[in-house]
Amino acid sequence: MSIEISALSFAYGETPVLRGIDFTVPDGESAAVLGPNGVGKSTLFRCLLGFLDPSEGSVRVNGKDMRSLDRRAAAREIAYIPQSCVPSFNYTLLEVVLMGLNNRMGLLESPKAEHKKAALEALDSLGIAHLAYRGSGKVSGGERQLALLARAMVQNARVLVMDEPTANLDCGNSARVMERVMNLTREGYTVIFSTHDPNQAFRYAHRVLAMQGGKVLSAGPPETALTARTLTQLYGVPMAVCPVTVEGRTFPVSVTLGGE
Repeated sequence: MSIEISALSFAYGETPVLRGIDFTVPDGESAAVLGPNGVGKSTLFRCLLGFLDPSEGSVRVNGKDMRSLDRRAAAREIAYIPQSCVPSFNYTLLEVVLMGLNNRMGLLESPKAEHKKAALEALDSLGIAHLAYRGSGKVSGGERQLALLARAMVQNARVLVMDEPTANLDCGNSARVMERVMNLTREGYTVIFSTHDPNQAFRYAHRVLAMQGGKVLSAGPPETALTARTLTQLYGVPMAVCPVTVEGRTFPVSVTLGGE
């Protein structure tokens, strides 16, 4: 298993946030974490990345306990891709990607030719090599998100953590980013991402973790974990799950039926 979360609990002082979370993600699969705001998704990711020490339980990535790894060692196992946003500095996309090499370079070392080559190859694999020298403030949100994905790839970590990767993107850019993410899982990457959209979980996740009150409400393949009853309980409004068939393929789709 690439990700093994076992009996994980965490509290901020006397306030419990995570309570006995058990969840695994095999190599080469994607997992979606769902739940309303404040349910503990971000805290779960901080524990997964090794930024927080669990009160109880453990997080193992590629068989290694994250508490035993220093920052450089952790960066070789797992990479973080934040939400896309307009940057404060207009770094080129190539410069953004080269920042992912920090764990492989000395403190005052500058990128070498092989580093630049690896960064350009990562951009090319995601279809945006032609934008390598364009400022990150001069491209679309989807293109910035793909650059952040390329930055994670050059870390050489095979586990990717994505915090609402399409939160600020339009429908087209959202689909393009998630299709690239799914291509990476086919190449052997393991991806865990948070989302507020059940349909994104249905479409792009091999398995799902639905959280409520810091606990596991439901976990497993999205078709079985995200039932209408589960989604209604999770979000507090009546919801239905309906099959939709397109070009011979059937997809489950969630529909909000409205409040009371």
